[in-house]
Amino acid sequence: MIRRAKILEIPEILALTNACAKQMAEKGIFQWNQHYPSKKDFEKDSERSELYVLKMAGRMIGTIVISIHMDDVYAQIDWLTPDEDNIYIHRLAVHPDFQGKGFARQLMDFAENYAREKGCPSVRLDTFSQNSRNQRFYEARGYQKLGDVFFPKQSEHPFHCYELILR
Repeated sequence: MIRRAKILEIPEILALTNACAKQMAEKGIFQWNQHYPSKKDFEKDSERSELYVLKMAGRMIGTIVISIHMDDVYAQIDWLTPDEDNIYIHRLAVHPDFQGKGFARQLMDFAENYAREKGCPSVRLDTFSQNSRNQRFYEARGYQKLGDVFFPKQSEHPFHCYELILR
């Protein structure tokens, strides 16, 4: 079941994202590190009621942030729709023990349906340029790659920005 996260679940969410970061690093993908994602990031997400979790039988399977706030770094992207009422996806993660079983697809279906119900024109996100699996995942869902942004605390490599038009 996907639902809003509780602030008390943040340690469990951090354990999940740390497991994902470790697995990515083992594959040579240095997308997440000691700076990101942070406890502070998730606390802010929770305060805004934008942090969601997927749990089954009491086990944390995945997490996603569904935000209405556009990060300043995205202003440089030539988006396909006006910067108004868009949804931004951040920190999508599925525990390594549960990857490849359709849970990321479930989380994205939930986020896209949420955006449709709110009448949003599009869903926007970024993904690490060195993570080809994520790029294929979003492109298969119909997302269009539009440009790059940089997060120097995370990597010297760019992050590709994507948008899915909903209406």
